[in-house]
Amino acid sequence: MNALVSIQTFVEEARRPFEAVCVDRSISFEREARFAIQALTANDFTLNTATRNPQSVINAVANIAAIGLSLNPAKRQAYLVPRDGKICLDIGYIGLLDLAIESGSIRWGQAELVHQADRFILNGVDQPPTHERDPFKTDRGDVIGAYVVVKTCDGDYLTTTMPLSELLSIRDRSQAWKSKKAGPWATDPGEMMKKTVIKRAYKLWPKSERLTNAIHHLNTDGEEGLDVIENGDPLDQPKNFGLTPERAKVIRAAAGSAIQKFNEGDEFGAYEEVCWIDDNDEMQALWSILKPHSALRSSLKRSAADERKKQDELDAKQEQQAANAA
Repeated sequence: MNALVSIQTFVEEARRPFEAVCVDRSISFEREARFAIQALTANDFTLNTATRNPQSVINAVANIAAIGLSLNPAKRQAYLVPRDGKICLDIGYIGLLDLAIESGSIRWGQAELVHQADRFILNGVDQPPTHERDPFKTDRGDVIGAYVVVKTCDGDYLTTTMPLSELLSIRDRSQAWKSKKAGPWATDPGEMMKKTVIKRAYKLWPKSERLTNAIHHLNTDGEEGLDVIENGDPLDQPKNFGLTPERAKVIRAAAGSAIQKFNEGDEFGAYEEVCWIDDNDEMQALWSILKPHSALRSSLKRSAADERKKQDELDAKQEQQAANAA
C-alpha cells in the first residue's frame, strides 16, 4: 500500500466520527476529505507524520465537523498541520471570525496589526477605531499591537486592543514556545497575534457555542498558551446581577473599558471609566465582574481615595477662604 492510498484510507476512517459530531450539515465529508488529502500529501514531512500517526488524522478530520469549519484553502479558515509527531487541526483568525458571524454572535469583524508607522486612535470600546496606514509602504516599522473590531447584531461596535507586551506575554506562556518547538507562534506570529486579541475579545460578544468550542480546542490541542484568557475573563457573566439587561450591558461595557485601560498602564483612565457609577446595586455588579482583577480593584480604590482627598482639601480651602472673607 503506497503512502497516498494509506492517507486516503485514514481519512475515510474519519467518516463515521465526522458525521456523528457534525454541527453544520452544509459541511460535506466528501468535500472536506478531498481538502484533507491535498493538505496531508502537500509535502513529505506532513505525509510521513500522517502515515506514522493515523489516529491523529482521524481526530483532526473529525474536529473539523465538530467545530464547523472547512479545510478549503480558499477560505483560510482551518488547516491540517504536523506538530509533535501528529496531525493537528489549526484554526486561523479568519476561521474564528467566520464562526462568530455564521453562528450569529456578530454581524461583522476585522482583526489587524498596528505598526510603528501607522496612526491608530482608539475611539472607545463601543466605536470603531481610527487606523490610518499607507497600503503601499513596504516598511511600516515593527508591530506595536493588535486589535479586533466587530459589529454586533444589535448594531453596536465593540473594539478590543492588546499592546505588543501583552501579546508577547501570552506567547511566552505557550507550551510550544517555552519548549522551543516549531509551533504557531514561531511560524505565524502575525496570525497568532490576531487570534490572541480575538480570544480576549470574544467574551464580550454574544455567546456562541461553536466559537467557544473552537477556542477551547486551540487552547488545549493547539498548545497556544491562551487558557488564561479563556478561563480568566471576568466579563463572562451569565447573570444580570439584579439589574435590567440594559443597565447590566452598560456596566459590563464600563468594566471592559476599565480593564483595557488598566492593561495599557493607564490606571487613572481605568478609574475614569467607572467613577461615574454611584448606584449601590450597579457598584456591586461592577465589583462582582472585576472580582478576578484584584490589582485593578485595588487601583480603583486608591484612585477613588485620592479623588476624595483632593475634593476634601478643595472644600477645606474654600471654607477657609469664605471664613477669611467674612
